[in-house]
Amino acid sequence: MNEESIHTRIWQEEAEPDNAFAAASCHCHGYDVYGDLLVHASWIEYLFLLFRGEAPTPGQARLLEGLAVALANPGPRDAAVHAAMCGGVGGSTSASCLIAALAVGAGASGGAREVLLAMEDWLERGTDLALWQTGLAAKPVDDPADVWPAPGHPAGFDPYGVRCTGPVLQTLAYLAALDGAPSLAWLQDHRAALESAAGLPLAMSGVAAAALRDLGCTPAQGEMLFLLLRLPGAAVHALEQQDYGHKNFPFFRVELENDPGPAQKVANVAEAGA
Repeated sequence: MNEESIHTRIWQEEAEPDNAFAAASCHCHGYDVYGDLLVHASWIEYLFLLFRGEAPTPGQARLLEGLAVALANPGPRDAAVHAAMCGGVGGSTSASCLIAALAVGAGASGGAREVLLAMEDWLERGTDLALWQTGLAAKPVDDPADVWPAPGHPAGFDPYGVRCTGPVLQTLAYLAALDGAPSLAWLQDHRAALESAAGLPLAMSGVAAAALRDLGCTPAQGEMLFLLLRLPGAAVHALEQQDYGHKNFPFFRVELENDPGPAQKVANVAEAGA
């Protein structure tokens, strides 16, 4: 290595004088990570800095923290968490469980891609209710240049829902009341009209998209943050299933009509030896 430092727009390192493979100092967007951020910044503030390249305002930090709490554990009914649980109960490695959650939670039906699509809708429609109503009524069309198939429902809405769920309503109400959340406040005020146009209730992905827009994230940044913020729940549920074992798995328990069971197996062995 001819250079004594490694740097990107995000990160700058200077090597230890006696070890070119170890950093002596690290700066994130100009902030000394171990000399300043470690002492003074919260995890949420540091996360915002990493993605946005600047320190958050107090309002932005509260908004991101609220969103992080709401997304941290989608629960066992969520497909991504369920995938991690399947990995855990099957004895997969920790990395495999998280990769399963990321893979299943990446799609356009409740996953991170849906958040990206909803954020793109925000860019196109802003807070123009008429544009939203027209867009929500239109049928999605496949883009031959895109690896993703056209979603079967409007992004940010629940394709299986009958009415907006309690957690979605509570999350939207809390986040919309925070300072610096104009998209969330508009979504709160116009939720009923949007749901009527979509023919579906608002989903957590729709709330997340509005929050990430208010945080100044690009759709690509929002997609990545959504994936990241949902991993804690997947992790702990996978660990729990490793301890419980397959007989206590909460889904799809199989009951065999002709299961010999331990007692019958012993009888069969005795008969075979007689």
